[in-house]
Amino acid sequence: MKILKFGGKSLSNGKGIDQVASIIAKRFFDGEAIAVVVSARGNATDELIAILDLAQSGKPYTQLFDEFTAYQRENLALSFFENEFSTLSKLFEGVNLLGDYSEKIKDQVIAYGEILSAKYVTEILNQKGLKATYVDARALIKTDANFGNAQPIETVSKKNVLKFFNSKEEIYVVTGFISSTVNSETTTLGRNGSNYTASLLANYLDAEEFQNFTHVDGIYTANPELVSDAKKIEKLSFNEANELANFGTNILHAKTIIPLVEKNIPLRILNTFNPDSEGTLITSEQTDEGIKSLSVLNNVSLLNLEGRGLLGKTGVDARIFKVMADNAISVSIISQGSSERGIGIVVNTDRASDALIGLEKEFETDFYTRDVNRITVDDNISVISIIGQDLSTFHKPYTALIKNKIVPILFNNTTTGRNISLVIKKSDLNRALNVIHGEIFGVTKKINIAVFGHGVVGGTLINQILTSAQKIEERKGIRLNLFAIANSKKLLLRKNGNSEDWKQEIAEKGIDYTINDVVSFAKENHLENLIAIDNTASKDFAENYFELIENSFDLVSSNKIANTLNYDFYKKLRKTLAKNQKTYLYETNVGAGLPLIDTIKLLHLSGENITRIKGVFSGSLSFLFNHFSNEDKKFSEVLKEAISNGYTEPDPREDLCGNDVARKLLILARELDLQNEFNEIKIQNLIPNELGELSTSDFLANLHELDDHYNKLKLSQNRGNVLRYVGELSGDLQQDKGMLEVKLVSIPESSALGQLKGSDSLFEIYTESYGERPIVIQGAGAGASVTARGVFGDILRIADKG
Repeated sequence: MKILKFGGKSLSNGKGIDQVASIIAKRFFDGEAIAVVVSARGNATDELIAILDLAQSGKPYTQLFDEFTAYQRENLALSFFENEFSTLSKLFEGVNLLGDYSEKIKDQVIAYGEILSAKYVTEILNQKGLKATYVDARALIKTDANFGNAQPIETVSKKNVLKFFNSKEEIYVVTGFISSTVNSETTTLGRNGSNYTASLLANYLDAEEFQNFTHVDGIYTANPELVSDAKKIEKLSFNEANELANFGTNILHAKTIIPLVEKNIPLRILNTFNPDSEGTLITSEQTDEGIKSLSVLNNVSLLNLEGRGLLGKTGVDARIFKVMADNAISVSIISQGSSERGIGIVVNTDRASDALIGLEKEFETDFYTRDVNRITVDDNISVISIIGQDLSTFHKPYTALIKNKIVPILFNNTTTGRNISLVIKKSDLNRALNVIHGEIFGVTKKINIAVFGHGVVGGTLINQILTSAQKIEERKGIRLNLFAIANSKKLLLRKNGNSEDWKQEIAEKGIDYTINDVVSFAKENHLENLIAIDNTASKDFAENYFELIENSFDLVSSNKIANTLNYDFYKKLRKTLAKNQKTYLYETNVGAGLPLIDTIKLLHLSGENITRIKGVFSGSLSFLFNHFSNEDKKFSEVLKEAISNGYTEPDPREDLCGNDVARKLLILARELDLQNEFNEIKIQNLIPNELGELSTSDFLANLHELDDHYNKLKLSQNRGNVLRYVGELSGDLQQDKGMLEVKLVSIPESSALGQLKGSDSLFEIYTESYGERPIVIQGAGAGASVTARGVFGDILRIADKG
């Protein structure tokens, strides 16, 4: 025989009850011997308790009762449940008159959820031509008189079951959850009672299999409603299932498993609404070691007892647990320091007040002697248990949590070292589950990206992310979710990512915003692994870095300004990053897509003494002087060509004034821990004073006025020389400050800088070890695509690292 148990959602009106009837019919016509155990249909139990509470308080309850009766008898004759509804009505009237009810009365009332359900299912099956028999479990399962959570009397119950189930020619439909004393007083079996009923029947009848039909395909690595990437677990051992049950997995309960273990009866979790699924099979066979699932305890509270005077005192734990035992309060987690100055225990929230009162009474004298400072209760917590986790690899999920600014309040592990529980703030639960799940199960890791600035570089980056996302997910297991796109005025937010129509959407649907709107959106939607991208050229936006960092964003920037503001700002930013354990990458600040900053960082951290850095820092000015020096063209003609190719800013004076090169040089100086300020850099401005005050349009109209000056410079050079606009960092770089200079120079065409072509940049890094033979880094130094690709690289480095 197989025991089939159906839960309340499976038995709900409409598709649910139709599916249940179809499943039972198929098993019956296939010749299987089955017994069916049913829970109350829909939300019947909660509704009956709600009606009870209304009746007790003297509030109107008849409307809710009428709604309850209408739902329960749907598609049946009005008179079908006449006796049951009449009895319930009298019970509610009595409670209303007394203004109170006992656990015994409550058991009598809520038992009707299962009674109505079993009778309903039996009638539906018989209407379909199946031979079904209603079975009231109160006649079979006998218990003690602990109303609300009765314990079965095994010898009597087993005898009753074996005597009753003597035929295989019909379908038994048994009420779950309910039972009775030997005096036939109605009792209930407590939490997960219907599963317990089914498990007891399976044990007594030596069933072939217990099949538990629910609304999900089986047991998952995490709650699929909270973790979209959760995977179904194909097979578990009873030991693992018991751990899951102990730590809050709703689909199981420890007491359900014990009767099955005794007889080695497999338990299969199946989906009523997906009958083709094989579900999750639970057997005595031990599965491979490893992390199985994340379970959550949600309705729990943390009691914390603190007292310096407890140091060295023995028996504190015993006193705490005596209070818990005297009040029948179960403790799920305890954590304490070796000094006993702080002891935390986790209990069910509905018993937290009783626990607090009991502890305050027990330690009353200790308050007077000031051995105990305070006892507090925190209801805003949740517990995540990592089933199968051991401490040898625990650093991975723990580090991932810290990276996302989720700091556990406390954690503990079992004596076997195979299960670890974390107490966290309830507001962090959803995000924490996704962070841990993504880290330990090797599923796709989701990186949530906010891009600020969608000009030439920013827009190119957005398109690169959107077109590359699928391949990156397939190749690296990293899912890039572009949840926010913003310019200086408008913001576009999409929890599940923006599409290739982002330009049109931000124009039509973009909203006014502050940086707090982005932060709040990320929090409200529990977005993890956050990266903010600054592709603006805004000084003001750099002030937002602190709020972003403090709210769990890593930073990537093509904007140089934050790294070139005053040194106090620079150090404050680094301190904020360190405090919040966040990463800030800006490789494109100096060499576009070239690995320059990384190289200098590594050399400096390794102790290499860098003595000088020299190079052509600007791709746009590299293009300009490479072509002007080697071609028979006017300076203005080459400049117009650079503008049309997109190498310069819309106003090319921003390139020609030398400030951009100076910022890049300052960034490299600060990577060497030099404390230079921007105003200390010697900068040769390539724009004559008379052209500096013109509007952009007037300047562009008068570019020819540059020709005579630069033609003279070109002609005055030594033979074989070319013009290059270089930045140079020199001096004693082991001191607090170095010498920074940006200037136009004439150098031999045969030199490394003289041989530059196109818009390439070239950097010479001189060190003590390498002497006069510099490390040379050369490559494309300008262009939106190159810079965007460099920013993209920084994003992926953070994603990989995290």
